[in-house]
Amino acid sequence: MTEAKQEPTLTEEVAPPADAGLSLNDITACVSIIDIVTKRGAFEGPEMADVGAVRNRLAAFLDAAKAAQEPATDQATEETISE
Repeated sequence: MTEAKQEPTLTEEVAPPADAGLSLNDITACVSIIDIVTKRGAFEGPEMADVGAVRNRLAAFLDAAKAAQEPATDQATEETISE
C-alpha cells in the first residue's frame, strides 16, 4: 500500500529545500521587482496593502541581514590589523 503525500497547508511552517539557492541578491531583486511593477500600475488598489506588506518584510529582512554581516566584516578587519 502506498502512502499518500500530504501537502502542507498555508499556515504550516515549511522548511525550504537545502538546494533552494535563494540568496540575499534574489530577495533584493524581488524588492526591486515589486517597486517597478507598482510604479507601472500592475496592482489594483485593494492588492496594494498585501503587496506593500510583503515588500516591507523583505526589505526589513535585507536590512537585518546586512546589519548582521557588518559586525563580522568589522571584526575580521580588526583581527587583520592586530596581527
